[in-house]
Amino acid sequence: MAEADGNRGGERLTVRLNPADNVVTSRTEIAANVKIAEEMVATLAPIPRGHKIATRKIGVGEPVRKYNQVIGFATQDIRPGDHVHTQNVAMKDFERDYAFCMDRHDTDYVPEKDRATFQGFKRPNGRVGTRNYIGVLTSVNCSASAAKYLAEAVKPELLEKYPNVDGVVALSHATGCGMADTGEGYANLQRVLWGFAGHPNFAGIIMVGLGCEVNQIDFLLEANQLERGPRLRTMTLQETGGTRKTIEKGLSLIEEMLPLANQSRRETCPASELTLALQCGGSDAYSGMTANPALGYAADLLVRHGGTAVLAETPEIYGAEHLLTRRAVSKEVGEKLVERIKWWEEYCARNGGEMNNNPSPGNKAGGLTTILEKSLGATAKGGTTNLTGVYKYGEKIDTKGFVFMDSPGYDPASITGQVASGSNVVAFTTGRGSCYGCKPAPSMKLATNSAMYDRMSEDMDINCGPVMDQGVSIEEMGTQIFEQVLRVASGEKTKSERLGIGDHEFIPWQIGAVM
Repeated sequence: MAEADGNRGGERLTVRLNPADNVVTSRTEIAANVKIAEEMVATLAPIPRGHKIATRKIGVGEPVRKYNQVIGFATQDIRPGDHVHTQNVAMKDFERDYAFCMDRHDTDYVPEKDRATFQGFKRPNGRVGTRNYIGVLTSVNCSASAAKYLAEAVKPELLEKYPNVDGVVALSHATGCGMADTGEGYANLQRVLWGFAGHPNFAGIIMVGLGCEVNQIDFLLEANQLERGPRLRTMTLQETGGTRKTIEKGLSLIEEMLPLANQSRRETCPASELTLALQCGGSDAYSGMTANPALGYAADLLVRHGGTAVLAETPEIYGAEHLLTRRAVSKEVGEKLVERIKWWEEYCARNGGEMNNNPSPGNKAGGLTTILEKSLGATAKGGTTNLTGVYKYGEKIDTKGFVFMDSPGYDPASITGQVASGSNVVAFTTGRGSCYGCKPAPSMKLATNSAMYDRMSEDMDINCGPVMDQGVSIEEMGTQIFEQVLRVASGEKTKSERLGIGDHEFIPWQIGAVM
């Protein structure tokens, strides 16, 4: 047996998350035949960094436990010291006790006079933005190129005259026609376009259509009580006379909007006006141990200061949804979440898929074995406060506190919905390394481990690796994240903003028949 006593250079080789767990997680690559002294086992095979080691015998069919929760079931007898992963663990259905409201508790709110503030843009309707963009929004893919060319026609030397304007961004998508004008897919697109058209991070919007599409601009405005005015202008290529004339007209409209947008100034606003999108992507085994619980603590702080934190990605809370229903403020709220879970089960079934078609290959390489394991780590982003609301994709969030918005696990589509719902800042945890950016909402990237942060520091805003490497507490790291959210909301640029990322990540969730 190799000379090892569970420490390397005075550092433990593994992490145990709960005394009841029958696996531990490796902190580094561990060779075969290495003794893990604190667990009284020796590795029977090489263990990659972030992967699991059995600490006791797990018989075939028995549950594998991590976080003191079931993450899967043994498909063969697993011996103490075995590498526990996809070769010997699988997902299967099991009963979850939703126990609605059982863990509901009073929130320790910060007195209003002591609450944090940030420097934001107050809009006439009372909402507050963290950025000050002009948006070119398309009703249909057929007008996507015209919108792109219009945004490109706004030259830097013109924008330099308006220092309070963050830029002009074209938001185009792949749908809007060849679709039913009723049903879930149409409703998703309408909510997203309405949410972006009225988003507080936009000082003005120009909506560009083709003219004959299913998703008519007039229908959108009427359905959502939007009125044309100096800050909301519309046009179609067919009415205007084609691509070139549309670009010329659009540029003149933007030139009219820029002085209005530039009148906006940052002023002191309470943190209660922040709505933070909680997101993870390219996850690894450390996601649920470092960045996600730290972001959860930051979300708790935001809620205590009167703000809103929005968890999403329904397929990635699957198997852990019972932890949220227990925190629901009412049975009605909890049942809304369960209804969304059932919708997803039916949606996957009718499309020939299944809810355990996750984690991704990158997630698995990072040590995540089943959707249950991934979901337990992902749910940690939601902190510990009560679940105050459950919303459909892109639905306007009208309550404060910790809420859930239904969405796919595909990050750009999920965040598009969160921003449409009102999120004005995004916090995105990643273990493998995501380079996501999001206009008009600034997107902070939180690295789960120091190795990836060092490798991709140009894209990462915060390194949560010291939770594992240096013993930094979740509370301390969460406080750092909360303070960074306030700085970013006040105008400090994120790494993705410095790199100019965010023009191509507008992805409304497309469901339903394409005709």
